[in-house]
Amino acid sequence: MSYERIVILILLLLLAAALFRPQPVVTVTAPKPETVPEAAASPAETSGLPDVLTVIHQRKSVRSYTGEPVGLPELRELVRAGFAAPTAGNARPWAFVIVTERARLDALADAMPYGKMLKKAPAAIAVCGVESAFRSGESREMWVQDCSAATENILLAAEGTGLGAVWLGVYPYKDRSASISSILKLPEGIVPFSLISVGHPAGTEKPKQKYDPSRFFLQQWGMPFRP
Repeated sequence: MSYERIVILILLLLLAAALFRPQPVVTVTAPKPETVPEAAASPAETSGLPDVLTVIHQRKSVRSYTGEPVGLPELRELVRAGFAAPTAGNARPWAFVIVTERARLDALADAMPYGKMLKKAPAAIAVCGVESAFRSGESREMWVQDCSAATENILLAAEGTGLGAVWLGVYPYKDRSASISSILKLPEGIVPFSLISVGHPAGTEKPKQKYDPSRFFLQQWGMPFRP
């Protein structure tokens, strides 16, 4: 066999080997679908606490308690809610006294005509007006609104954290004010505005339905609200 034929044969063999060589399997991976991030949970959802509207509509005056004590850190959080209340001109004319001593709670109960639940309550919070922070002139009495807002904030905070509370009015009754001032040793210029009895609710009280469409108007008095 001639040299040329040998070369041609070798080339044909190499070509056949290339044509019939097994091809590698290429695996195509489908793109992963885009993941949509879940909506961030609200603080109420992550903490297990109810949302604000539920707290407002479930709030009730709680006068019966289990006897379980309420810790000072819990009471401090209630007072912090009081400090967060709106206040005219940022006057902040308030101060707060937490009471947990049994003898003092009993004395407060005796001083308040409708405060007998304090005999069983493990704690109370006194909301006081600070005269040196009162505004002047016609706006002086705005302190009453400010301390009312602080009192309501504490009540809502109690409801929202699983505690029970009731608002006991002190101001403007002079006899109650004098008795509370004496029991709490309030200095001159500090006016007791309200007492809040606090405890773990026994579960006997339920929220009252107070919504009244006859007192709900649109644009002007007497025009019924029709959405």
